[in-house]
Amino acid sequence: IGKLSGAAVAFLVSCGFAMAAMTNMPGGSSPNAGNTPLRDDSAFRAFHEKAGIDRIATDFVGRISTDPRIAKYFQGVDLQHLNMELAAQFCYLLGGPCQYTGRDMKAVHAQMGLGQDDFNALAEDLEDAMDKEGIAFPVQNRLIAKLAPMQRVIVTK
Repeated sequence: IGKLSGAAVAFLVSCGFAMAAMTNMPGGSSPNAGNTPLRDDSAFRAFHEKAGIDRIATDFVGRISTDPRIAKYFQGVDLQHLNMELAAQFCYLLGGPCQYTGRDMKAVHAQMGLGQDDFNALAEDLEDAMDKEGIAFPVQNRLIAKLAPMQRVIVTK
């Protein structure tokens, strides 16, 4: 799995299926984002702000939608919308000026039947997307720490 722990990998799968919408409103509460945001925007800045997060989300969606281990979960999915949702969720969790307005993680993933291997594959794809953007490993871990707790409601088999 590379640098990620099993819990971190599991968490990332949840991100792949997140339902979020992007707004440009700083602060506020996004209870369905799966976690609270970081208290400052240093990680947001280290992710190259909104432009970097958008590049990571775009790369990530391209990877998960073609990864033979998990591509089946993305057949028929509006990938452009998924990309926007993930960017909003990541931006919000990283302390950026975004709101996550999508459904909660449990509701989004309830009928998907995701296993730990699926979650791990998604996490690896996110790690590769962050690496491609040049995000330092300690900063990647700050996002992963916000995503990892979602694994317990996403993996159901």
